[in-house]
Amino acid sequence: MELSYPSVPLLSIFLFLLPSLISAQVCQRNCGKEILKYPFGSDPGCGDPRFQPHVTCSQQKLTFTTHTGSYLVTSIDYTNQVIYISDPTMSTCSYTVPSKGFGLDWDAPFTFDDSTIFALVDCSINSSSICKSNGYDDGNNSKLLCDQGTPICSLLYSCSPISTINLPISSCCVYTPVNLGPSFEMDLQKLQCPSYTGFYNFNDQQSDPEKWNYGIALKYKFSVTNDYPSSCAACERSYGFCGYNGAYNSFICNCPNGINTTTDCFFTSNYNNGLRNGIAWLIYPMAWSLVWFFL
Repeated sequence: MELSYPSVPLLSIFLFLLPSLISAQVCQRNCGKEILKYPFGSDPGCGDPRFQPHVTCSQQKLTFTTHTGSYLVTSIDYTNQVIYISDPTMSTCSYTVPSKGFGLDWDAPFTFDDSTIFALVDCSINSSSICKSNGYDDGNNSKLLCDQGTPICSLLYSCSPISTINLPISSCCVYTPVNLGPSFEMDLQKLQCPSYTGFYNFNDQQSDPEKWNYGIALKYKFSVTNDYPSSCAACERSYGFCGYNGAYNSFICNCPNGINTTTDCFFTSNYNNGLRNGIAWLIYPMAWSLVWFFL
C-alpha cells in the first residue's frame, strides 16, 4: 500500500499564507477617491465618535447623513475644515426638481460655511411664511422677506430648465444660512417653495450660473476650542490612524500592524518587527523541514 503525501504546491500555498498571521490596519486611509483623516473614519472605531454617525464610508462612497436624507461627500478641505456635499434633489442650472429641503441634525458637529448660498425657487408670494404685505389690502403686493436685491435670482432664472417654465423672478429669493435660524432647517413645504438651489463658489464666473459650483459647504470643528488633539497629532506622526473604543469612547491609535495603543505607533512598530522576525525564525525552518520530508 502506497502512502500519499501533500504535494509541494499545497505546501507552497501554506508558506505564502504565513505572513497573514500579522493583522493589517483596521482604519482605512481612503474611501473611494476621498482621503480620510481625523476626524473622519472608514469604520466605527475610526476617527472621532462625534462624527462617525454623520459621515460614513459604504461601498467606497463617503456619505453625509442627516434627518433629511443622505448626501454624497464630493470633497473635503482639511486645511479650512470644510466638507462639500451634493443634494440630488437640488435644482441647478442644468435641471430643476422638486425638493423637501435640507436640514442639519441639532447635535451634529457641523454648521453652514459662510460660502454657502441658498436660493428658493418658485415661492408662493401671497401665502409663503417668508412673505409680508407691503401695506396694501389688495393681496397682490406681498414681498418675500429673503434677499431679492442680488442678481443671483435673475441669473438663475435665465437657465433653460427654469426659463422654459416661465417662473416670475419675483418668486425667487436668496436664502442665506443665517436665515435658517438656530435649527438649521429649510422646510420647503412650510415655506411653500417647491425647490431650492445651493452653491458655494462662483468659480470666477459670477455672470454664468452654468459654471457655478453647486452643492452645500459645511464647516466642522474639532471641539469647542477647535484645537487639534495633541494625542491624535502624535499618533499620525507615527503613521497611525486616530480612533476610539470602549464604553467611554477612549482615544486609541490604530497602527499599521493592526495593534491599538493609547499613545503612538513607534513602540509597536519596533515590537512588531521583532515579533515578525521571531515568528519567521521559528516557523520558516520548520516549514522547510516539512518540504524536504515530503519530497
